Amino acid sequence: MTSIHQTAIVEPGAQIGQDVSIGAYAVVGPEVRLGDRCQIQSHAVIDGATTLGADCQVFPFAHIGGKTQDLKFKDGNRTYVKVGDRTVLREYVTVNCGTKDGESTIIGDDCLIMAYCHLAHGCVFGDHVIVSNSTQFAGEVNVGDWAVISGLVGVHQFVRIGCHAMIGGGTVLKQDAAPYFLTDGNPSAAHGINVVGLERRGFSREAISALRSAYKLLCRDGRNVTDAIAAIREQIPDTPEIRALVDFFLSTQRGVVR
Repeated sequence: MTSIHQTAIVEPGAQIGQDVSIGAYAVVGPEVRLGDRCQIQSHAVIDGATTLGADCQVFPFAHIGGKTQDLKFKDGNRTYVKVGDRTVLREYVTVNCGTKDGESTIIGDDCLIMAYCHLAHGCVFGDHVIVSNSTQFAGEVNVGDWAVISGLVGVHQFVRIGCHAMIGGGTVLKQDAAPYFLTDGNPSAAHGINVVGLERRGFSREAISALRSAYKLLCRDGRNVTDAIAAIREQIPDTPEIRALVDFFLSTQRGVVR
């Protein structure tokens, strides 16, 4: 049974799924869609053209779907926030709508965004992403599946963080962070493979060993990226992980932290 506290404001037009809970003084805007069994806790604000999947949790004082802070936004643009299933948005998280007409800010399934984090316009997060407290993402950041970003990280606009990456606390990312790597520091640098995360997710010893070898060629042998990729193709088996890593380096627009 859906439960809406008597002090909550649910604007006409909002679409509320089954067995949703909306706490005291929460505000749900007229274009919001809440999936089944969502829990919107007290004082949270869900605004804009925002869709939450099933079983999401939004904690007190979070603001999801607010207007972008990008000054390029033009009145009349239709922009969105889309959140997948089972994602948790903790206290004081802010997620802004897109800037360009039709643009969405997207968070996938099974993500955990901890307190005081900010996701600016047009960010796209994959599934199973974990972000620790007070990390800030500028606009158009792309984060791959299973990435883990520690607290107090600053991420420049248009940066990509690859799948299964681990980003250390206090890191400043001005360039892309490679998939499977541990990236840390200010200035940031790659410090090996995210071994613990990969083992927890069932990656084989062979896959981890191949990634270690690729890391050494890319980051420790003094080669430029072109030569390192050529050596990877010659020396390391062509596994899905190696292909994803090479494709990430070849597709970068900002350069990859090494």
